[in-house]
Amino acid sequence: MLIEFNVSNYRSISSPQSLSLAASKGNELADTNTCSLNTSPQLSVLRSAALYGANASGKSNVLKALDTMKTIVVDSAKDYQRGDKLPVDPFLFDVETREAPSEFEVTFIEDGVRYQYGFAATKERIKEEWLLAFPKGRAQRWFERHWDEKANEYVWDMGGNFHGEKQLWQKATRGNALFLSTAVQLNSENLEPIYDWFRFKLRVTDVSAWSNSFSTKLCLTDAKKPILEFLKAADLDIEDINIEKDKFDINALPDEIPEEVKKFLSEDMEGKTIYEVKTLHKTLNGELVTLDLKEESDGTQKLFSLAGPWIDTLKNGYIVFIDELHDNLHPRLVKFLVSLFHSNETNPNNAQLVFSTHETSILNQDTFRRDQVWFCEKDDSQSTTLFPLTDFSPKKGRENLEAAYLAGRYGALPYVKELKIEYGN
Repeated sequence: MLIEFNVSNYRSISSPQSLSLAASKGNELADTNTCSLNTSPQLSVLRSAALYGANASGKSNVLKALDTMKTIVVDSAKDYQRGDKLPVDPFLFDVETREAPSEFEVTFIEDGVRYQYGFAATKERIKEEWLLAFPKGRAQRWFERHWDEKANEYVWDMGGNFHGEKQLWQKATRGNALFLSTAVQLNSENLEPIYDWFRFKLRVTDVSAWSNSFSTKLCLTDAKKPILEFLKAADLDIEDINIEKDKFDINALPDEIPEEVKKFLSEDMEGKTIYEVKTLHKTLNGELVTLDLKEESDGTQKLFSLAGPWIDTLKNGYIVFIDELHDNLHPRLVKFLVSLFHSNETNPNNAQLVFSTHETSILNQDTFRRDQVWFCEKDDSQSTTLFPLTDFSPKKGRENLEAAYLAGRYGALPYVKELKIEYGN
């Protein structure tokens, strides 16, 4: 589970910003919105967090920063070549940050062990990298490296609790690759849990990025039942789902499609199976009417696309970061999606959800603990600041969070000015 994410000098984020999922003291919604981890010392972690703020305040950049960190961890050793640029973008509105490295760090629990891992990087090089492990509650520094500009080489510090072919892995690590990733590619058993956490457990996306393909494939397995239960619980009035399979046929394409496009599709899709999703609705007299999924509303199509990844995340205890969760969804459906993470029945493996949204109807103390709400805004230097609701000490169970936010008590609102336009003749 994710405990904390820290980032600095990335896109609109200049100074260090932290997003914490460590639960604060207090028993509000503790049985549903938090989980206690069997670690030393014992930790209580939040199952979700909501991020609010004006447009262009930097909410998306917080999520993109974590996605960039994951990309570098997963790809830098196996997919990058010597000289390839790293996908970091520093804060450009300050001359001191333009050439400085972007820095990323996460603290998380995997297999009962707490890890603190991070690195600093420019487009050309990893400048620093470090890993601490807490297998028995006490910090063990497994490795650290930093780039010495004068010596034009890395300075390494390998801890005694980290085992394996350390010298071999050091020599194999390129300047634009992470030691963590390189060592895992060369069979480091110690580092596999950290790498696999990034690769398999952590997921960063936005609502529109999920197509219906994953949900469609699940409907061809025993997972169809929970997909249907999900859709029925969302009040979509879908009685059943049928998946029709057929081979791609170039002749079935509409005549108005240009020949160049048909040729491309033919080369790309030849021999592949096409899946058509059909939804079944029951009429008042009990008759079943079949619709193509494309005939359903945008909201229904989006929920079907969400159903598979949502169920998969809850089942496997993944950590998912989603931008603009409210997009094309009714407020009650947004609340429904979030509530699935706050239920011991639907979230037995402590999956976590972090999302940005403008949907304020769920901003209340019946849905969230006070430490689950975060805000984003930009200061006068156009730099993003990330801060929690708890900074304002709202009254437990009494303060109307939505009304207070919209009234400007917490900041993170757009400052809309009067518009005057003089139209010509």
